[in-house]
Amino acid sequence: MPITLQCPRLNCRTILQVPESVRGKRVRCGECGMTFIVPTTAKAAPPPKKAPAEQAKE
Repeated sequence: MPITLQCPRLNCRTILQVPESVRGKRVRCGECGMTFIVPTTAKAAPPPKKAPAEQAKE
């Protein structure tokens, strides 16, 4: 299943699809030519913050 990422160059921001096999390797944006490293893992969403009332109960 391909990985969908966005070119990190602020002037470009092209959406790219790369194969799973390139995780941790350098790739080049076909639009602007910038090279960057594909993240090895997807970024996890931060855990939800607890409401102050819930924190007081603990």
